[in-house]
Amino acid sequence: MGRIALAAWLIAAGAAGPAAAKEARVTKETATFAGGCFWCTEAVYQEVEGVLAVESGYTGGRTEHPSYEEVCAGTTGHAEAVQITFDAAKVRYEDLLEIFFKTHDPTTLNRQGADAGTQYRSAIFTHSPAQKAAAERIRKELDASRAWEHPIVTEIVPFKAFWKAEEHHQDYYSLNRTAPYCLFVIRPKMDKFRKVFKDKLRKVPAK
Repeated sequence: MGRIALAAWLIAAGAAGPAAAKEARVTKETATFAGGCFWCTEAVYQEVEGVLAVESGYTGGRTEHPSYEEVCAGTTGHAEAVQITFDAAKVRYEDLLEIFFKTHDPTTLNRQGADAGTQYRSAIFTHSPAQKAAAERIRKELDASRAWEHPIVTEIVPFKAFWKAEEHHQDYYSLNRTAPYCLFVIRPKMDKFRKVFKDKLRKVPAK
């Protein structure tokens, strides 16, 4: 290899090195939460620093590839949920749990506001023994602190399968900000979330 070619190779390798190292530092993990309407939950986690992706879907039920209509009928056993891919080097699972508990009502059984049915239950679907231990510990601590008037009813169960919801349910708040549900239900929740968790927000402001 000639001197010029060797020099060019060394420069290219040096330029790629930091980028490759940065990529290697990304520690991807998955969290799955059900906290009522997935439109709301998805919107919250999309603004959290360290979250790489959020998908709305269904989990915790008996059937495969359920449709929205089937889940709403309450016959599949599925809950509306979000599957979160996050960089554990930037945001801890415990932080995601704190956001989960404080952005919905974990004390109402099979209900969030006007949305009623088992598909709207509060549940954490754990992907590892460590996630199970963290979820149980935080639930116990919050119950002991009497953060809410009534006991927490959030289920903590092992994750089995997640079925992505229909495409028009993805990025719902981002794409439908002027829809009545977004204006009167999701936006007030987002305003509160941004105020309480301002230190957890992405560096780029939400649109």
